Amino acid sequence: LDGRAAAADGSSQWITGPAARADVHRRRAEADAIAVGTGTVLADDPALTARDGDALLPHQPIPVVIGSRPPPSDAAVHRHPHTPLFFDTRDLRAVVADLHTRGVQSLFVEGGPTLASAFIEAGLADRVLAYIAPVLLGGSRLALTDIGVGSIDEARRLTVDAWLPLGDDLLAIAHPAHATDPAEDPQNEGAA
Repeated sequence: LDGRAAAADGSSQWITGPAARADVHRRRAEADAIAVGTGTVLADDPALTARDGDALLPHQPIPVVIGSRPPPSDAAVHRHPHTPLFFDTRDLRAVVADLHTRGVQSLFVEGGPTLASAFIEAGLADRVLAYIAPVLLGGSRLALTDIGVGSIDEARRLTVDAWLPLGDDLLAIAHPAHATDPAEDPQNEGAA
């Protein structure tokens, strides 16, 4: 509830409950690719797979790791059913353009606060999924870091599309208030 992504010691498993985690895995399976930063790989060693319990779901997103620190050779991402894509850059527009040339039309950014904040600051997030758990952690481990907002006039306003209860948790689905919903844009026929 207080906007933290981890406790003071960096631990973050599990803030949300089983229903929210199952929702994340379902959404991963709907995406063409899933992105995290190298900091998340080093801190959490995520598999970046879409699962139902211990079983892999039929569709797996392509794992994408963005950042300048190389992941360890034994990182879980190397055991993903798809070959991971590594981008040693801070240029997110170049990453998105490269992914587009590979046929990626939907990228699920599940990275930690640094990567999520960078996508929002760059204006590259067309939807925000905020999983809210009835938990208070306090401390400095915020879910978002600097997104280029210096004053309240520069706040990144969102339009909430839905509030979904997931067990004891709540999912807020929103899009940037200035953006057109991709599904409503006539130039994006078939987009979702």
